[in-house]
Amino acid sequence: MGEASYILGIKIYRHRSRRMLGLTQSSYIEKVLKRFKMENPKRGFLPMRHGIKFSKKQSPKIDEELKRISDIPYASAVGSIQYVVQCSRPNVAYALSATSRYQACVGEAHWSAVKTILKYLKRTKDMFLIYGGEELLLEGYSDASFQSDDDDAKSQSGFVFKLNGGVVT
Repeated sequence: MGEASYILGIKIYRHRSRRMLGLTQSSYIEKVLKRFKMENPKRGFLPMRHGIKFSKKQSPKIDEELKRISDIPYASAVGSIQYVVQCSRPNVAYALSATSRYQACVGEAHWSAVKTILKYLKRTKDMFLIYGGEELLLEGYSDASFQSDDDDAKSQSGFVFKLNGGVVT
């Protein structure tokens, strides 16, 4: 049967002599971009613009806007990005977290931010999550913001643990 080289949309690269393993989802990202008609987006230098703030107030109030927004596949796009984040691209996790909390009240600003993430994934689709090295090294980082949510003054926190430079959680 042999070693796995592709599983669940994840391409696996091995470099045995350097004891390295790489994971990428470039073909899955291409399929996602095609599904959302974003095969040739412009820009995409960052997964999220600096200083951008979202709130429920950005949701549509007029029936025409609500109808138009209801046709947008927001939850599907967020779910597709979530799979990429979980498997090989943790660098997009914060941008996804900021946009995913508005699935019940999507506005144009929220959809624009999700498209920005997709543009970034297009531009960086060939990036790898790499595990390897000579000796095991575990690193952990955390951060928090106090009452940063404009809608209900909730705080936000996050953490990342890396094993030999590759994110594990």
